[in-house]
Order: sequence, then C-alpha cells, then structure tokens
Amino acid sequence: MNQWLIVPVAIPAMIAAVLVLAMRTSMTTQRAISVAATAAQLAAAIGLFVLASDGESRAYFLGHWPAPFGIVLVLDRLSATMLLLTSVVASGVVLAAIREWDTRGRHFHALFQFQLLGINGAFLTGDVFNLFVFFEVLLIASYGLMLHGGGPRRLKAGFHYVAINLIGSTVFLFAVGTIYAVTGTLNMADLAVKVPQVAAGNEALLSAGALLLFTVFAIKSAMVPLHWWLAPTYGSTSPAAAALFALMTKVGAYSIIRVYTLIFGADAGALAGIAQPWILTLAVVTLIMGTIGVLAARSLPDLICYSLIASMGTLLIAVGLASAEGLAAALYYAVQSTVTSSALFLLAGLIARGGEGRAPPLPHGTLVIGLYFLLAIASVGMPPLAGFLGKLLILDAARTSAHIAVAWSAILITSLLLILGFARFGIQTFWNRPRSDGAAVQPLPFALTAVIAGMVAALAALSVFAGPMMDNMTAMAEQLIATQGYIRAVLPPAATAGLVGG
Repeated sequence: MNQWLIVPVAIPAMIAAVLVLAMRTSMTTQRAISVAATAAQLAAAIGLFVLASDGESRAYFLGHWPAPFGIVLVLDRLSATMLLLTSVVASGVVLAAIREWDTRGRHFHALFQFQLLGINGAFLTGDVFNLFVFFEVLLIASYGLMLHGGGPRRLKAGFHYVAINLIGSTVFLFAVGTIYAVTGTLNMADLAVKVPQVAAGNEALLSAGALLLFTVFAIKSAMVPLHWWLAPTYGSTSPAAAALFALMTKVGAYSIIRVYTLIFGADAGALAGIAQPWILTLAVVTLIMGTIGVLAARSLPDLICYSLIASMGTLLIAVGLASAEGLAAALYYAVQSTVTSSALFLLAGLIARGGEGRAPPLPHGTLVIGLYFLLAIASVGMPPLAGFLGKLLILDAARTSAHIAVAWSAILITSLLLILGFARFGIQTFWNRPRSDGAAVQPLPFALTAVIAGMVAALAALSVFAGPMMDNMTAMAEQLIATQGYIRAVLPPAATAGLVGG
C-alpha cells in the first residue's frame, strides 16, 4: 500500500507536463483534463487519509534507495490531513476558475497542476532538501499564476513577490548547507536521531541553521515582520489564484510544526524547543498587525489578505503553546481558516462583477450578502461556524499554559476589532447596493456560486462534526509529539535501536 504515497505527486507532475506540451491550443481539453486530474488527487487523498487513520507512519522510498541516502515520502496523520485539505480546496477552485479566470491566458491549468505538485510534495517529503525543492516548484508555479492575465499592478506586486522569495530561497540553502555540514544528513528522521548527539562545539552552528530555517518558514507563513509581501501579491492576482495561494501559508505553518516537533522537538537535547519563544512572540505580533490591516483595508481583497495574516497569527499562537492540546487546536483552526480564506477570495471575485466594489444588483445581491455574512462570522470567530470553535479550542488549550494572559488578550481583543473591520466593510459595500428596478440582471455564474456555497457548507460541517474532528486532531498531535513511530517508519532497524521504547 505504501506505493500509493507517490500518487499525489505523480498525477500533477504528469498532467502539468501533458497540458504544456500537448494541450496548449485547446482550452476545453485542458479544462476536462485538469478537473479529472484534480478529482483523481482528491480520491487519492481520501484513500491516504483513511490509510493513515490507523496511526501508523508509512514511508515510500523512490528507487528503493534506503534512508537516509535516497528520496523518501512519508505519510502520517498530519500529512494525510493536509493532502486532503489541499485536494478539497483545489477541487473547488478549479471548478470556480472555469470560464471565469482561466480564459485570461493559455497556461492556467498547467500552472495550477504544478502548484499542486509543489504543495503535495511539501506535505509528503521526508527530507529537508526535498522540502526546498518542492518549495521552489510551488513558488515558480505561483509566479505564473500570480501574473496570469497581466496588468501593471500584478507586474509590480509580482516583482516584490519574486524578490522576497528569492531571498527566502537563498536563506533556505544557507540553512540546509549549515545543517548538513554539522550532521551529515538532511533526512528528517535521521536528523531527529543525530541532532541530540551533536558535539557541544557544533551546537551554536546547528542553532544558526535551525533559526535560518525558521526564518524561511516565517516568510512562507507571512509572520511579522516578513508579512508585507502577502497583501500586494494575493490582492492583485485573480481570485482563483489567491484562493489556491491560501494553502501556501499553511505550507509554511506545516513546515514549522513538522521540523520543530520532529527534528528540534523535546528530544533534541540542547536544541530542544529552539524556535518556541520566537513562534509565540511573532505570532502575537502577526495577529495584531493583521487586525490593524483589516481595520485599514480599502478593498475587499486587502481585507481578506490581512484577515489571512491575522488567522496565521492565531494559528501560530496555538503552535507556540508547545502542548498537544495547542497543536490539536492549531490543526483544527488551520483547516477551517484555509477553507474560509479560499471562499472569501472567490467571493471577492463574485462581488467584483457588480462593479465599483459593490455586490451584484438585487435579487442576486441578497445571496452574495448572505455568503459574505456567513464567511465574515467564520473569519472573525463568531458562532455558530467553525471559526468560533477553532478560537475557543485555542483559548481552552491556553488555560494551562504560562502564556494564558498573552494568548487570551491577543485573541479576544483582536476578535472584537476584526468584527468591527468586517462589519464596516460590509456596510460600505452592501448598504447602497444597486437595485435591478426591472432591468435585466446578469445571472451569477453557477459553478462559482456553488463552490462558495459548498465551502460555507463545509464550515458548517466542521462545526457539526467538531467532536470527531478534534478526536482526529488530538491523535494527530500525539503522533507528532511521539516521534519514534515516524523515525522507525523511515530508518532501518539498526539506526533506530537506541530510541526510547525501542
């Protein structure tokens, strides 16, 4: 069954190449193949999620090269959940993009599949260098998607986006080189074994590599002060591309969780918890700055971008609590916030059809207003949707933490301010919306509207089934903290003989 781990990487890699080389002239064929490929990835993700639900970590060794010498893909509860989330969001986005945003260039669907290749690979890889490779794949695809359709605003934002990510990639290579120079390996499981054994004289160098790596992940997850690129980039690209980009910040958060629980976690000796103080401090500042951005936003895309930054701050506060309860709450919040942000970006595209930032004329405006209201309460964390439960779970996880005052104050105060920001923008956008007055009204695009409504329904389902979801998230957090299962799945028995419980 381990051979199935290659499917989420193989499908988009092959399909993207086919779309570029053989299907460039037929948009209809591109759409059919892209939708079918995304559906196949969804089916594979569901299968892998079911496979990982038994709590066992599984590894696939490309070319049958043993770890740590070869490329390895690893499946556990966390990677399976992130794959499923990616496939669900991507399935909605690709349907919403058809005849709306994929007509503005010939290569939207090829770039879309390359983006999925990078995201899926990042979630599955068991090697830090291959994490860098998949980061580059998803970033190169995002450059194309971001500029898809052209325009001076996109070109200006694209230049800044490319510049910051080239800097991030350079720092990533420095970090990888430093870690390899000290440990002689980049396999995550092998690093988890060797980092505690590093000689005292090399601990400072390895610490530098670990913090450089954290800097890269902070860029990807838009943590302050490295967040400034997100709003211009996501706000100027097409709504479909921005909806998919909402997953990229989660790749950064996933990398922080994976690396700083597995490699630099509680069993890392002198380097245990090296990034933990930075995570919590920067997360609080990120939440505050994102909230200020929401209050100052002058357009719906900017509002959504800064709410995404604020949500990343909330998520990383939970990670910064350094507990199983905090990790479980963070993972639940990550799922709902990704769906919420993606739906909001698509809704921004729907609202833009009304012109001048207003909703389409009645009677369709009523539906759009309803969708905005539901997504707004999910984003700010009001009941009854999953955003409220996500924040409630984080607050509950902070009850036993030494950082309870900081976490509670930051989340509760910013939640109130986010309510004011979304309410203000809703009033400005919808209060004086145009009426149809008997004139012909252009119907709303069915696929786009249905996808947004489906995402709202998914948020409701996350609330209804919050109990089973949290049971899964709790098991996921416990598996992350108990790293021995991951290590044994990757390394040969001789390399894991000295592990606790071995």
